Amino acid sequence: MERILCGGLRVLRFFRPDGLRGRGPPGRVQRCRPTGPGKWSAGTEAPKLKAPANATDCHHHIYDAKYPVDPKATLRPPDASVADYRALQKRIGTTRNVLVQPSTYGTDNRCHLDALAAFGPTARMVAVVNDSVSTEELKRMHALGVRGIRFNLAQAGATTPEMMEPLSRRINDLGWHIQINAPAAKILEVMPILERVPSPIVFDHLAHIPQPEGITHPLYTKVRALMDKGRTWVKLSGAYADTKVGPPTYADSSAVARAYAKAAPERCVWGSDWPHPSEQAKQQLPDDGVLFDLLSDWVPDEKVRHRILVENPATLYDYPKGA
Repeated sequence: MERILCGGLRVLRFFRPDGLRGRGPPGRVQRCRPTGPGKWSAGTEAPKLKAPANATDCHHHIYDAKYPVDPKATLRPPDASVADYRALQKRIGTTRNVLVQPSTYGTDNRCHLDALAAFGPTARMVAVVNDSVSTEELKRMHALGVRGIRFNLAQAGATTPEMMEPLSRRINDLGWHIQINAPAAKILEVMPILERVPSPIVFDHLAHIPQPEGITHPLYTKVRALMDKGRTWVKLSGAYADTKVGPPTYADSSAVARAYAKAAPERCVWGSDWPHPSEQAKQQLPDDGVLFDLLSDWVPDEKVRHRILVENPATLYDYPKGA
């Protein structure tokens, strides 16, 4: 075993019995930890923007090596715990949170369901299921705080586009939504399905509008049309996902976020995407204080920001009044 530094992370590299190198034993989540004072963040300072009461982070993950990894998973980040995330909440000021099942665990939702229980009534969750899920299991997860199902089409994984319409019909009676994470070309490919599903739709990470085209790209027009029908939401998150400009302004992605927030503020929510698994893979952790402060640029009006951080999530994720 040897220790190497990469992008502010200290990685334990194991030598396997077969003589090959790898970041961890075969089939296991790789073990690494940040060397800086911020856990899975490039900084530690609080954002300048003050979060209102009941501000909601609508997109984050938890990782724990004690849970089995899906054999098909290509993204296998190291541990990021409930305690680690609570430290982030303390830093940026959010108090409600939405756990999103990542591709790492496939349809095995135990890691995030256990985290959901640990967080308590201020948390909700978006699960991943396939078309074999029973109605009883959907109802069980609803009672635990699940309010949607995710289709991660960015990688070949646990779900397929063919499952979207039948599962949308099944979860619609529960008041759930389907959440879409996919590159622009894939979203355009499945757009005919999205235009006819009965349940609400939520797009991850600005719907991955490509840059430098931004709002002139055909996908933006399609997503806006869905939003205008009143059943589709967009997460103002993942500013780094498709940017060509990069931090601290993420000027190209910021232009897309501003356009969504101006056109349909009642259909926007915000998310941190902590612990930034895609950026860990690139060894480029963002600063969560900077990411939260982008809201001042994206949504200059304080009342509209309150709607995006508090009121909209309460509607979308079914938070009881006064919770």
